[in-house]
Amino acid sequence: MQIERRKFLTSACKACLFAGAGFLISDLTACSPSVKIMRLPITQDSVRFPISAFTTESIQLIRPEGWYYDIVVRKKGTDQFDALLLECTHQQNKLIANSNGYKCNLHGSQFNLNGQVVKGPAERALRKFTTRLDSDQLVIQLKS
Repeated sequence: MQIERRKFLTSACKACLFAGAGFLISDLTACSPSVKIMRLPITQDSVRFPISAFTTESIQLIRPEGWYYDIVVRKKGTDQFDALLLECTHQQNKLIANSNGYKCNLHGSQFNLNGQVVKGPAERALRKFTTRLDSDQLVIQLKS
């Protein structure tokens, strides 16, 4: 049985189109965070939010008012929190979170959950913020 060249090319192109669309859709869904981003006002160079936000999730994403980059806040243990700026230290691209840490889709840099570089081209760790508890609030100090 012989297939016509035109039918073959049409079928092959449709297969490539569907495969490409599948990859594109998976990339787009990877960009959207499963955790809601809390937009918070800045007061005295810090942001505050209730510790109760960690009752269901151990990770929270916050965006200080007027900032372009998010801060990921991870509960490490009882009264212990890490806060990292999700800005690639290579060329200032936004990072996305995955199960192992944070990834830059621009040049492929990867950071572990503690913000250390695990794959370049980035060479510096992510910016880490000081956190403290104030009764039922977590306070993230934005300036050192």
